[in-house]
Amino acid sequence: MAEVNLFGGLIGGALIGIAASLLLLLNGRIAGISGILGGIFGANGGAQRFWRLAFVIGLICGAAIYSFAAGGLAVHLPDGSLTLVIAGLLVGFGTRLGSGCTSGHGICGLARLSPRSLVATVTFMIFGILTVYLVRHLSL
Repeated sequence: MAEVNLFGGLIGGALIGIAASLLLLLNGRIAGISGILGGIFGANGGAQRFWRLAFVIGLICGAAIYSFAAGGLAVHLPDGSLTLVIAGLLVGFGTRLGSGCTSGHGICGLARLSPRSLVATVTFMIFGILTVYLVRHLSL
């Protein structure tokens, strides 16, 4: 049985909270990852693009540093890689449809007591639970 790091989620959650708080305090921006990433490729230039790139690069570097410190990151890709591509596209579509992702609504929106974010987060949770149930128990 694989060893479970019980503190990884706690540390990661704290770091996400700190990063979101610092971005809001120092830059006046909400840390919604889909909006930040979308802004890199949008019409915004100069300083807007710089802080967005720095934020995304920080996410990638943070994951790489954690992976190195934890002794490596095991990545298991199932045979149905096409399914992963389709799932990724559907997540991107849902993010645009929902005007934000789980990080924007679930972390930052709820912290600001946004009713729209509450509805979005409850919707994410319901469909996430439903998907796990369907896949694990009904073999769909």
